[in-house]
Amino acid sequence: MTTAHGHFAWHELGTTNPDAAAAFYPKITPWTTQPMDGMADYTLWMNGDEPVGGLMRAQGGGSGSGGSQWIPYVNIYDVDETVRNVKSWGGSVIVPPREIPSVGCWAVLADPQGAVIGVYEPADNAPSSYKAPKVGEFSWHELITSDYQAAFEFYRKLFPWENTGQHDMGAMGPYFMFGQKGAAYGGMFNGPAESPSPMWVSYVLVDDVHATAAKVADAGGKVVVEPHEVPGGDWIVRCRDAQGATFALQSSKASRA
Repeated sequence: MTTAHGHFAWHELGTTNPDAAAAFYPKITPWTTQPMDGMADYTLWMNGDEPVGGLMRAQGGGSGSGGSQWIPYVNIYDVDETVRNVKSWGGSVIVPPREIPSVGCWAVLADPQGAVIGVYEPADNAPSSYKAPKVGEFSWHELITSDYQAAFEFYRKLFPWENTGQHDMGAMGPYFMFGQKGAAYGGMFNGPAESPSPMWVSYVLVDDVHATAAKVADAGGKVVVEPHEVPGGDWIVRCRDAQGATFALQSSKASRA
């Protein structure tokens, strides 16, 4: 049994148009929406009976057009201690620690290259083990950056992440994977010069990337990188919603069999 420390725990969409986002994502995922008790301006993304993330109006400063952006949050033991140290490690604090009674404490940070990530200290900090994602859950986390090696040195100070392998992408260079105890949580790579500013991209597991990608434009979004197969046989596609927030979809090798 591992602890929750280092696991991706939450995914939050800050957007310029929450109503449009609430209508868009259920057309391409199994999600529904539900108001969060006690927070009139916050909506939960529900995958069946389980919340997988949240939706709120953007506060500005996101990497998407107009500030719309998905932010992944990682469980840690102590938000306050992390925030005290993050500047000495080369990062910056975007939102200082805030607490939600009976829920936990959170903060939003930027790494030395500028990618935004959240940290979350649950109120109970109960032990948990890593579980393989199900359809409708977030399945992979990818950092597109200007210096993945420097970025990983920063993140390994925040979280107990380890090198879980890498593969060669040819002219695009290496794809570096990270995780814990042999379980890969995601990957990092240096984006091309024309890439937008460094950012985290979160993947949602769907039944069929090809069928889902076809729905993105009809729902008002855009396919940025067409569906393609990755090492291991899974399929992925990168997209943007109508407000400019980047997200990605993944389907397993088994779903294409």
